[in-house]
Parts: sequence; structure tokens; C-alpha cells
Amino acid sequence: MLAILKAGGAYLPLDPSYPAERLALIFQDTQIGLLLTQKSLLSKLPQHQARVICLDINWEETSLENQQNLTNVVTANNLAYVMYTSGSTGKPKGVSIVHQSVVRLVNATNYARFAEEVFLQLAPISFDASTFEIWGCLLNGAKLVVMPARAPSLKELGRAIQKYQVTILWLTASLFHLMVDEHLEDLLSVRQLLAGGDVLSAPHLGKLLSKTQDCQLINGYGPTENTTFTCCYPITKLSQLSSSVPIGRPIANTEVYILDRFFQPVPIGVIGELYIGGMGLARGYFNLPELTASKFIPNPFSKLPGARLYKTGDLVRYLSDGNIEFIGRADTQVKVRGFRIELQEIEALLSQHPNVRQAIVIVSPEEFNKRLVAYIVTDIESLDTKEMRQFLLKQLPEYMIPNSFVQLDVLPLTLNGKVDRQRLSAALLSSKNGRKQHD
Repeated sequence: MLAILKAGGAYLPLDPSYPAERLALIFQDTQIGLLLTQKSLLSKLPQHQARVICLDINWEETSLENQQNLTNVVTANNLAYVMYTSGSTGKPKGVSIVHQSVVRLVNATNYARFAEEVFLQLAPISFDASTFEIWGCLLNGAKLVVMPARAPSLKELGRAIQKYQVTILWLTASLFHLMVDEHLEDLLSVRQLLAGGDVLSAPHLGKLLSKTQDCQLINGYGPTENTTFTCCYPITKLSQLSSSVPIGRPIANTEVYILDRFFQPVPIGVIGELYIGGMGLARGYFNLPELTASKFIPNPFSKLPGARLYKTGDLVRYLSDGNIEFIGRADTQVKVRGFRIELQEIEALLSQHPNVRQAIVIVSPEEFNKRLVAYIVTDIESLDTKEMRQFLLKQLPEYMIPNSFVQLDVLPLTLNGKVDRQRLSAALLSSKNGRKQHD
């Protein structure tokens, strides 16, 4: 990654655990010219036209090249990386991030301290939290501890925190909850603990706060389109906690607006949609100009030429103290274990199966242990859950595969003819229309 940026290029992180068909879509979308990989991963790659350099077998040849730094003419508005997220059309979409956005995240900011810290690089490089971990460390002269690529157990994670004396740590909300429940002692030496990607449990925050005096807890919120973090809420004392944990205020060089459907700011306490502006905004979606234009709109509140706002689809409201509270989504996008998932992408792929007449995917109603549940209308007598999972695994990463499949005779509808998702949530406990539920 350093070599790519020093050469004036932009990087596209690819997760080797992704299905070949998903990787093929990304290759086709981006027309990658140069692929850096390892020999052991070559068999997992789809057909492509890129030049391949295997870092583990081409190293001797590479080491003979010129060692001098190249003349770099990259500016703040040049592309730094493209990162793919779930898409509502049934295909993943690439978010194009420029250098300025990364610098805004980790330099001259106000939500965390970076210098003289020990970072743990835990997130996959295809996940935007890695931007905070890697560049937050290296652009501030800190120390970076790199975990193995595979997902560690809770015990291994705790052991690494202790062994390398990690002082600043980012965890998904679900992983944070598990660590507090099962390995609380391993977190007590961390000075700054950022958690997010989903709703945080106030009882879990309180449990950690009651055991430590030195740890700064930070609830971090932000879409990939605004380079990892948009708002942060520092938590230092138990008195700050109530039934819900705010997402806080915008970080430095970030603007937020809560607007109604007429693009007018809403009063304190009134729910509206969150719009984001400032230096963290992505360039847009790679090779998707129409989607970019619909999501990144002109900023009517700014006098700067070309200023834009990103339409998040998140419903929020201002609290009386000026902090922002997250309410939910205006569409079917969800966060599960920190990963952003467009439910329509899963539904579109399920509908391609020859035995599926209709498919709806929802998230289970548990607030802190969310699961994906697929409701299937089919003409066959009994749904083959294993076969359905294998069908999806050919095109979707593991984190997007439903945990449960519920077979229905018909999908429940609202009075206006739309699928009644609330009734489907209730059907997790007792489905009057269903025949079988497969876990």
C-alpha cells in the first residue's frame, strides 16, 4: 500500500475470502492494471487481464530495481483508494476516497490522540476501519501492531492487546460487547477505545467504565462515503449513559445537517435525515455517475464552489445538549457486526434461484445481537437451507449470508400492498403464514 501511494497510484483492497464471482465483478468494474498478491492466492482469483506480481516469489527480481523515491506529483484531490461496499442493485459498489479525506481523518483532528500511541491493525484492509488504524498510526509517527489476516479468537485478541501494550483500539460494536462480557480485563490497559459500526449497549459501556479510570471510550459513527468517522461521542463517566448512546458531534473539518424532506433544517428533538459535508467526502462511486449525483448533492448551505453534501439515509435528531442521536434507517440498509449491508443485494440474488418466487431479508429485532433472516416463498415442499447458503456463497461474502431461512406460503402485505416487514419481524417468534424455519 505504501509503495502504491509513493508511486502516485491508488489502491483497491481485495479480500481473498470473497467469492470468485464477487471478485470478478470488482475486476470487471475497475479494470485493474496491476495486481499485487501472493502465490497461494492465485487459484482464488477470477480470470482477468491485470499484470500480476507475487510479492513472495518476485521479491528477488523486485529488489534489484531502483531504490530511490519517485518524483510524486499527487495532489490532495487525487484518488487514494477505492473500497467496495454492499449495493442495493445486487452488485457491490466502489467508494472512491481521495488523499485529502484520509488526511482529514487522522491529522489535526479532535476526536482522538494519535502520537506516541500503539495501534492494533485488526480490521481487514477491505474494511474502512483499516484507514483509521493504518494511516492514523503511520501519519502520526506511532507504532502499528499488525494482526494475522484471519479473524482472531477473543482470547487471541486479548493476548495481543496485552503482549504489545496496545493503547488505542477500534472494535465493532458486537466485538466490543463480547470482549466486555468475556475478556474485560484485557481492555483495561487500553487508553483510547473506539467502538461503532452499530448501536452500542449502554450497560456494556458502563461495565467497562466502572472498572477503569484511564480509558477514553468513544462511540464512533460514519459511513465509508465520509472516510470512516463523521461524528464521535466521548464517554468518560457513568453519568453520561442513558438508555441510548448518542453518536455525538461532527469531528474536525466535518459538517453535518439534519434536514426534513424539503431540505430544511429541523428543530432540536425532531427526526430528520443526516447529510454530511466537509473535507472527508468521497469523490463518489466508481464508474457510477448517476448514483454519485443522487447521493452527493450540491450543498445549499455553503458558498464554496463545488461544495457537496452526502445523503446518508440515516435518521437522527439533535438532543438538547447539541449531541446527535441515531434513530434508524430511511431504507433497508443495515449494519451487522460492523459491516454495512444492503438487504436488497441479498434479495436480488435470492430471487435468481430457480426455486424462489419471492424473497425478503430482514434483520432480527434484537438490538445488540443482530442476525439476518431470509423469508422465502417457494413452490417446493421443503426448502434446502444448505443448498440456499451454497448458492449465495458463490456471490456474497460470509457476513452477508442469512443466519436463518423461513419458508412462507405468502409474504404479508400492508394496506398499500407493500411487504409488511414488521409482521415478518414478529414471525421470528411465531409465524402464522410459515411452514418451517431453518437455522
